[in-house]
Amino acid sequence: MALSNGKLQGKVALVTGGSRGIGAAIAQRFAREGAAVAITYTTSADDARQVVAAIRDSGGRALAIHADSGDTHAMQQAVRTTAGEFGNLDILVNNAAMFRTGLIDEFPLDDLERMLAVNVKGPFVAIKEALRFMRKGGRIINIGSVSSEYMPIPGVSVYAATKGAMTSMTRALARDLGTSGITINNVQPGRIDTAMNPADGPIADRVRGSIALGHYGEPEDIANMAAWLASPEAAFVTGTSIKVDGGTSA
Repeated sequence: MALSNGKLQGKVALVTGGSRGIGAAIAQRFAREGAAVAITYTTSADDARQVVAAIRDSGGRALAIHADSGDTHAMQQAVRTTAGEFGNLDILVNNAAMFRTGLIDEFPLDDLERMLAVNVKGPFVAIKEALRFMRKGGRIINIGSVSSEYMPIPGVSVYAATKGAMTSMTRALARDLGTSGITINNVQPGRIDTAMNPADGPIADRVRGSIALGHYGEPEDIANMAAWLASPEAAFVTGTSIKVDGGTSA
């Protein structure tokens, strides 16, 4: 249910890759806090419709936008559509990502280019376009990964590199955006139970052993952190990366 006195009442948010997993959890949490929420999706149209329907059925406002995060024009248009539909844009969550594994001597260069487009260029384009609409007090939240700093298995070098770029970009952009009163932060999930990395997947037992708490997290764990960063309580937090990893990197 959308809260009439929620921490995000009257705010407008865009969550990329919001049709399932972490993105869907963030979109629904924001809506419960009173925000109008737009989500982007690439292939999961049915999932996107379900997220929007759930928010609307609970009294919230929501919109699903088909947009490939690796397509510059599509990302620009998604931002414009969100602002046009809801009147402005206060919060941008760069959540959409691509994950491919492979040792460096086998990794296809086409996959490298695609991952850079989705995981690095896409967020940069979205941020650049969002600044046309954001006012003082705006929030940009990047969803990175603890993999940028800690990786217990081989074959994830490209994904780690793209998430490392997200970490560095967040830190540097805090300087660019600070004088405008806009904050930018990077949430670094650890092992979260999603379709990308299921808790019952083929490497789950091996991965679980690296988590201090001994179990995978839930998408809601990341949504809780994103909601805090989007709230007035985090007004003086910017340029930082916050791990939500159950002690994976401890």
